[in-house]
Amino acid sequence: MNSLNHKFQLPENWRVLMLYIIIGLLFTFFAARLFVLQIIEGPEYLAQAVENRTSEVNVATQRGVITDRNDYVLARNVASYNIVITPANLPGDEGAMQQVFRELSDMIGVPVNNGELTDETARLFKVCETDFGISQIVEIGDTNKPYSPIEILCNVDERLALAVQGKSADWPGVGVTVSPVREYPTGELTAEIIGFLGPIPASLEDYYTELGFQAGRDKVGYAGVEYELQDQLGGMNGLRVIEVDVAGKEMRDLVEPIAPIPGNNIRLTIDTRLQSVAKSALISEINFWNTYLGTTLSSQGVVIAMNPKTGEILALVSHPTYQNNRMAREIPAYYYEQLQADANRPLFNHAISGEYPPGSVYKIAAAMGALNEKVVTPEQQLMDEGKITIMQKYYENDPGQPREYVCWEEFGHGLQDFLHGIANSCDVYFYKIGGGFGTEVPNGLGIWRMAEYARALGYGKLTGIELPGEMPGLVPDPTWKRINVAENWSTGDTYIATIGQGYVLSTPLQVLVSFATIANDGLMVKPTLIKDIINAEGELIQSSTPTILSDITRDNVINEIIDNKATGNTRNVEPWVIDLIKEGLRMVITEGTAVAEFEGFNFNAAGKTGTAEYCDNVAQSLNLCQPGNWPAHAWFVGYAPYDNPEIVVVAFVYNGKEGSTVAAPIVRKVLEAYFELKQIDATSGRQ
Repeated sequence: MNSLNHKFQLPENWRVLMLYIIIGLLFTFFAARLFVLQIIEGPEYLAQAVENRTSEVNVATQRGVITDRNDYVLARNVASYNIVITPANLPGDEGAMQQVFRELSDMIGVPVNNGELTDETARLFKVCETDFGISQIVEIGDTNKPYSPIEILCNVDERLALAVQGKSADWPGVGVTVSPVREYPTGELTAEIIGFLGPIPASLEDYYTELGFQAGRDKVGYAGVEYELQDQLGGMNGLRVIEVDVAGKEMRDLVEPIAPIPGNNIRLTIDTRLQSVAKSALISEINFWNTYLGTTLSSQGVVIAMNPKTGEILALVSHPTYQNNRMAREIPAYYYEQLQADANRPLFNHAISGEYPPGSVYKIAAAMGALNEKVVTPEQQLMDEGKITIMQKYYENDPGQPREYVCWEEFGHGLQDFLHGIANSCDVYFYKIGGGFGTEVPNGLGIWRMAEYARALGYGKLTGIELPGEMPGLVPDPTWKRINVAENWSTGDTYIATIGQGYVLSTPLQVLVSFATIANDGLMVKPTLIKDIINAEGELIQSSTPTILSDITRDNVINEIIDNKATGNTRNVEPWVIDLIKEGLRMVITEGTAVAEFEGFNFNAAGKTGTAEYCDNVAQSLNLCQPGNWPAHAWFVGYAPYDNPEIVVVAFVYNGKEGSTVAAPIVRKVLEAYFELKQIDATSGRQ
């Protein structure tokens, strides 16, 4: 009996043992799992928990203000009012909430319901750029961040914003937020200088994110000073690290907030009054000739005024331009496409980016080189019978073909010395000193030496002005032609380069700098738009001083060229050479090509006319490039007073035909306005 009972107890003990083992294994598993979760992976889960309850808030800064030299505001920040709803603060009763929506809809004109809300449409949703109704917008906001205001209508009138704000007690959850929007009080008067803002481009999102900006909200410069001085104007955003609950409701700051740093304010060298005169003079002159001729002679032009001693740009006009205020809140696609399609390229800054044949204003480079290299003497007279014939050769043993080069004066100017060659802009005189002519000028300046003197005056290189898109122009030479045109340099190329034609290209700003250098006795000063940089507290942190690029009478900027090869030696321009050029430029006004246009002018002025033939893609498309009758640009550069220059002005009119009759009157008006404004400021005590 006992043995039978013993046999039956063994299985029962085995089952209990197995149960103990299983329980032990379970406890071991859970203990091990707890060890992994709390000890090994604990820091990771703790970090996730902290991340879930914390949120970083990027706090927008204020962009700096831009003013002219007299503190007239050119770009500023103004309040933009947005109607918003915070979903979590809406009435809990569905009927009361819909009543709020209906009353709000009646006031602001946004429908209560509009559009079908799906996962795809919700994903593509953008505030202020949607046709959804109020209910759909609120549903999207409630799904994502119920405690964050979501914009229903943006950029509303201040009166409407105040009306909505006044109903805040009756409409819980409905409110008004204020965000800064860029405003340009002078609009298209200064658009080519100031530029405009736009959203952070996708290609630069990483760059701006590293700087603390927020894509989709913050705007950056797209053109003009707004672009070039983004680092100064943009400032630095602030940062808050806050605790939030599971619904996204803000609880408290977890660390001390980092306050945003406002951008610096920029005071430009521009005088808005002179800018207005320059633009009006250019447009009225263009309109006059278009009306007088009964056809569209021109629709493009440039005027730039600068103090030659300081490099301060007083006015810079590129016509036509655009309305930057239309891009203040957003860049309308239709308007931007319209600007892009315009053949006159209003988004293109012709003053610094347009490369055009300079024509006769370029002659001062050849004039300076010819005297400095002793190609001719000041008193030496050369005969102009209206044309010369040379042998066009492409290589040394080329027998050549005869080619005729004519003067703008059909029957010539007769005997011309250096001063009268400049005053009368005598083409034949410059042909001879540039390329040589028989025994009269056995050895002309030549293209290599001419290029040296052109570069010394600033041609063929950037000036460094604080605007994007500046182009270097072109000072051609035989090496350039072989590489880019796949042809040898011809003798004729040298002759036409002497008068600023052929392959020579320059920007209006380069032309201005070249004459400013002559007016300034050989001292080349960097052109600048920045007068002062001021922080948000009104403290002056940087004031511009003239930047001397070179002194061509002292800095050995001319490479010595012998037999078309650089010797390694350098030389200066003799001061007396510059003095004689200045005297010739004065004679342009007193007895030369601009005497009629400056008759009765009350200040001693000097200058140079330029008429530059061209054959670009526009002229070709209009079949204007007829042999012997090409279209021409109009140039004029002038400065005053002659003996102590305060201002130098360049005017360029695309397809303006004659520099003297079209461009010179523009410069005269700007010069007259400058001295009139100077008198007004002196009388009023303004410095």
